[in-house]
Amino acid sequence: MPKMKTNSSAKKRFTVTGSGKIKRKHAFKSHILTKKTKKQKRNLTHAGLVHESDLSNVKLMLNMK
Repeated sequence: MPKMKTNSSAKKRFTVTGSGKIKRKHAFKSHILTKKTKKQKRNLTHAGLVHESDLSNVKLMLNMK
């Protein structure tokens, strides 16, 4: 059987931490930033973790399951 391919868009967007959690970046930080407040933009800077409800789908895209 051929090997499963990793989803190319997913491997660019997610990173796996040492403990096995999956890190992600926040959306809405790339353009149209003039109408957003400083507080909004500052809070979007920090990386977050993928929610438990989305974890299985992301792991499938990254071939971790």
